Amino acid sequence: MPALRPFVVVSGPPASGKSTLAPLLAQQLELPLLAKDTIKDALITALGAGDVEASRRLGRASVAVLYALAAASPVGAVLETVLFRSVASAELRRLPGTVIEVFCCCDRDTALRRYRQRAGTRHAGHFDAQRTVEELWNTDNAEPVAGGWPVLEVDTTRTVGLDRLVNRIRATLGLSDTNGT
Repeated sequence: MPALRPFVVVSGPPASGKSTLAPLLAQQLELPLLAKDTIKDALITALGAGDVEASRRLGRASVAVLYALAAASPVGAVLETVLFRSVASAELRRLPGTVIEVFCCCDRDTALRRYRQRAGTRHAGHFDAQRTVEELWNTDNAEPVAGGWPVLEVDTTRTVGLDRLVNRIRATLGLSDTNGT
């Protein structure tokens, strides 16, 4: 076991595959899953979100809660969220452990198509139908934060080799030996 807690940050633009991949990684790595949208949904239910700007504020608050919960975890965590390069690097450096970023990659058209397909399936307080293309896909969220920690890019337009990815994460974090796959 490494001296520092492992923080596996699953990032990428909206609808890039984070919420599909992160729970699988958390289960395989035996780490708690901290997902921004789970927190945001609870805040929307408790506080309401009357418009897109209120939803954005709750989104920012959700990320702050995500970081606080991660920092308090005695074993590390898998964090799943859209990250903005302009602010996330400093926040991730404050985590009391070893950070590795798993960046979910797909092309812009695929992400936008997926996003539009899921519109209406999430809490109404997300205001999915009112989000602009520029908000969903931009230079601040469509590339890894890459703040000096290891980054593993995963193409989510294809089947993800979960065992291989988990082995790469374990090897990078020094969690265990890998079988070379």
